[in-house]
Amino acid sequence: MALVPYEETTELGLQKFHKPLASFSFANHTIQIRQDWRHLGVAAVVWDAAIVLSTYLEMGAVELRGRSAVELGAGTGLVGIVAALLGAHMTITDRKVALEFLKSNVQANLPPHIQSKTVVKELTWGQNLESFSPGEFDLILGADIIYLEETFTDLLQTLEHLCSNHSVILLACRIRYERDNNFLAMLERQFTVRKVHYDPEKDVHIYEAQKRNQKEDL
Repeated sequence: MALVPYEETTELGLQKFHKPLASFSFANHTIQIRQDWRHLGVAAVVWDAAIVLSTYLEMGAVELRGRSAVELGAGTGLVGIVAALLGAHMTITDRKVALEFLKSNVQANLPPHIQSKTVVKELTWGQNLESFSPGEFDLILGADIIYLEETFTDLLQTLEHLCSNHSVILLACRIRYERDNNFLAMLERQFTVRKVHYDPEKDVHIYEAQKRNQKEDL
């Protein structure tokens, strides 16, 4: 997730981002997420897509218990924290500059026995992918990670590397601009993609993707 500091604003829609703590209730836990908009910008606040994806996971839409999962561009780590509380063996990733902030939220919200099965790890899309085994994860999670067009090719390369033929990708996002649809079109060249959820109140879509079977492409 990009680290873009923003100027202070009085717009009501952005005031929630300036709160130092955001509280949520998921998986029978109260989760308190530290935010740092002033210093880390968009990577350090909880976006609606993360809330919607966390809710979707809590609904039991996918099996999490005992499965290996990774969150890309985790930012505050909310989605990865919720998935870990629901039983996934989580690897929660972001760029190096955001890792200490991310670790602080993970450590503050996961009990020790779950922390021991949770890894916070650096991942810049398209770089040093050899530090992850090909097809390593059952589930790949991403909330609001498709908004920077210059990252699309690297993100697709990363998804391709992390996925096996049985892996499931869940991406939560708003469709704000034509470039967002462009990414989905790029994704569909390598993956079978379908929309599995829409939250009309928050205007967030969740897409599920899986690697295309070679037979499908023949």
